Amino acid sequence: MEPVRVLRSEGVEPVVFYANSNIHPADEYAHRLDTLRAWAVEEGLEVVEGVYDPEAWEATAGRVGDAAEAAFGMIVNEEGDRAEGAEPTEARTAREARCRACYRLRFEEAARYAREHGFDALGTTLSVSPYQYTAIIREELERACEREGIRARFEDYRSFYNEATRRSREGGMYRQNYCGCRFSDAEADAERELRRAERRAVREAEAAAHANERAAEEAERARKRAEKQAYAAKQAKKRAALKALRERR
Repeated sequence: MEPVRVLRSEGVEPVVFYANSNIHPADEYAHRLDTLRAWAVEEGLEVVEGVYDPEAWEATAGRVGDAAEAAFGMIVNEEGDRAEGAEPTEARTAREARCRACYRLRFEEAARYAREHGFDALGTTLSVSPYQYTAIIREELERACEREGIRARFEDYRSFYNEATRRSREGGMYRQNYCGCRFSDAEADAERELRRAERRAVREAEAAAHANERAAEEAERARKRAEKQAYAAKQAKKRAALKALRERR
């Protein structure tokens, strides 16, 4: 949404090329495409669908992802792991390689279509997401465009992510909860469960802290009651002694 708005403000009328053989399963692919097309009609925006070829994706990015999973298991994205400048780990590097292979396949398809149909430049909306590898996106976009002899028009749209999120929610649009491929689907489920577990742990810790506070308060009340009872008993003993003394006189 926002990249189209920005491009039009700059005098560019974009054509959207939907190249997403990575999306799994096919129903999810169709759901996202239907959402895009419905919005594009409202915006007067042309949408071209690329070839949906999951087998080609499996032979490239899927193969890289399977190798990474065999080596490291499910690669869950911990907080800050995708941040530029984050200390790379072997698992993170393996996941980056999987995503790079995915970007490469789709950018090559898009750049080829752009050249064959007379476009002079290719950009991408992938860079609107803070959950993607922005630097790798740029590298692969520029690589594909150089290969096809067209201009790469890369822009970092991440600053528009919050506005795009707000607009899409207000419009009641379908918003997917994972990147698209089978790996990201499983990883997103694991990450959501991790966050749920963290929230449960926080709630339990808070409940335990409150329970300790309540126990301490109850203990303090019991101590004060015991002091009052002890004082009352002491006073009663004094009164009894004085009474007995007066009676002896």
